[in-house]
Amino acid sequence: MNTRRVWGTVVVAAALVGGFAIAAWAQNFPKAREFRLERSMPKQAEACIECHKVEHPGLFADWARSRHANAGITCLDCHLADPVDKDISQEHFKQYENSDSPWGRREYRVPVAGVVTPKDCSRCHPDEVKQYSRSKHANTVEIMWKLDPWLNKGMNSDNERKTGCYYCHGTVLKMKDGKLDPATWPNVGVGRVNLDGSLGSCTSCHTRHRFSVMEARKPEACGQCHLGPDHPQIEIYTESKHGDIYNTFGDEYTWDSAPGTWTPGVDYRGPTCASCHMSGSGNVKTSHDVTERLSWETQAPLTVRPQDFKPFPAKTDWKTERDKMSQICQQCHGEKWVNDFYVDFDKAVEEYNEAYFKPAKAMLDKLYEKGLLSKETFFDEELEVEYYELWHHEGRRARMGAGMMAPDYAWWHGFYECKHRFNRFMEGANHLIDTGEKAYVYPTFPNTGGDTTRPPEIFNKQ
Repeated sequence: MNTRRVWGTVVVAAALVGGFAIAAWAQNFPKAREFRLERSMPKQAEACIECHKVEHPGLFADWARSRHANAGITCLDCHLADPVDKDISQEHFKQYENSDSPWGRREYRVPVAGVVTPKDCSRCHPDEVKQYSRSKHANTVEIMWKLDPWLNKGMNSDNERKTGCYYCHGTVLKMKDGKLDPATWPNVGVGRVNLDGSLGSCTSCHTRHRFSVMEARKPEACGQCHLGPDHPQIEIYTESKHGDIYNTFGDEYTWDSAPGTWTPGVDYRGPTCASCHMSGSGNVKTSHDVTERLSWETQAPLTVRPQDFKPFPAKTDWKTERDKMSQICQQCHGEKWVNDFYVDFDKAVEEYNEAYFKPAKAMLDKLYEKGLLSKETFFDEELEVEYYELWHHEGRRARMGAGMMAPDYAWWHGFYECKHRFNRFMEGANHLIDTGEKAYVYPTFPNTGGDTTRPPEIFNKQ
């Protein structure tokens, strides 16, 4: 036997075995994450990515870490516009005349829209967009104009509305000189009226350009708008047992489960806003109609069933929707617990309607009928403010606190303050009736004059 050949064979074999071992061992070392452009990607899409990587690195980083990027969905899949679209950015065309950038050449020139709308998203998410279109979120501009005296009476300025009311509710987008009109933009309000006729903005909850399902599942996403003296759902949630569990154990939740698979008891312990109002659970399917499972309209002046809410009647039966919510609750609670909760909630609604709102509304109508209050404007007389805040502030807090099991909001911030507001209103009203005096009208009311024209983009269609 050739000894040299044997040892050579052993050395080669050892080297091969060692090489495989080293290769396997090396797999445990972290590798730098690379973003690679696919060969199948259009050159125009490559130009978008490479240019924004330099110009807007935060935007690019968000997109590169998104599920969209993992699925090969590029800027063009969402932003590419038809040449006849109303919302094409004329300003963006100037980028293709920029000689300082290798991507600023005419060969990459495509029409793009800066605003991505639910209509655009529906190409890949048709069910979600259809569900969203039925919700009060999508139609909140219409609801707001049908209810709100601030708008209809012009009691605030247009800019106060834009920075306040419209930030959450949504603007009616318009173009000016080939660019989005700054009077209507920037805005991602849930009921934004888009130039393509669609309503809403998916980025209200799934902020761009990450579009994270994890983000939308957390209560902070809803707390951007649902807070404050008139609709403090995030504060109410934080006070509740559900919120306490979230604050204690939320870092253990599996937030990034695939859509439609987020499961109570498996992925999370206590519910968030999304898990009650949107996520699927048990036999109840996921829905982007956040108002679908409601059995009372607690934000309305008089609490009514959703199908009886005149500004935007639901097309479903409240009993069907209550059954859905009950099934969600019963993923963690017994049937008796859930049924008895609704007994308490219904009683709170009844007491608000009968003991507070109806008598106050009857008295307000009586004052107008006798000419003791002026109908010319609103909020320029103290009793009008007292009546408004009785239902819009304390009355909402009482009902919403009861509905979300937050005792401090149901009582101290709710019915307790309802009593004091009610007493002040009634005392002032009875004084006017007894004396025949007309209510004092504030001689000045600051910064009024907002446009009182209802948006034709919505109301002319009706």
